[in-house]
Amino acid sequence: MKTKVSAPIFDIKEISEDGVFSGYGSIFGNRDHGGDIVVAGAFAKSLAEHRQKGSRVKMFWQHDPHQPIGKWTELAEDGKGLFVEGKLNMGVQKGREAYALLKDGDIDGLSIGYSVIDGAADDKQGAFMLRQLKLWEVSVVSMAMNGDARVDAVKSEPFEKLEMLARHLRDGEPLPAKEFEDILREAGIPKSMATQIASVGYAKAVLGEPVGEKANQRALLYRALLRD
Repeated sequence: MKTKVSAPIFDIKEISEDGVFSGYGSIFGNRDHGGDIVVAGAFAKSLAEHRQKGSRVKMFWQHDPHQPIGKWTELAEDGKGLFVEGKLNMGVQKGREAYALLKDGDIDGLSIGYSVIDGAADDKQGAFMLRQLKLWEVSVVSMAMNGDARVDAVKSEPFEKLEMLARHLRDGEPLPAKEFEDILREAGIPKSMATQIASVGYAKAVLGEPVGEKANQRALLYRALLRD
């Protein structure tokens, strides 16, 4: 198994007590300091195999298989690279240590552990093109190789709730307008604006409820209930 280390400028806004975070374990088309370029689609087959078998890509500390620190809850390719989202295990010492270091920005890297299935040198690019990889693990690391792969954020509760809303919409199970409004308010949307969006726009576009006088009456009721 090979490893590819990547460390970005760490961008943290908030950190949840649950230790949820996300970022990129690999960036497509970027030539790292080792002379490798990961090609878009390199992880697709491996991720599909993990889903089919029900196996997990592991989360390790510094590529040490004796030090698991949590689990990856989402791994997917997008237009940028290998997006990962995970949750540190706050019940183990190393997970708590990683949490503290990430929170303070003392470490800021992600790194993949993989096997090369298909790869070849490209003289024009002056790099080794990694076309298909078997992904085994993604580690939180402190050493840098690829400056573009990054941990984007350690998630706050409002952001998690927005993602929950997106999942419900994607699955065809929209939340009630009141719950949608609460999520907007927790994300920082002003109360009056959140009420209007939820009781009119959201109700019509997502829930299929009528607008007009009935919706206006509902909005007035919401305002009365939520008035500080």
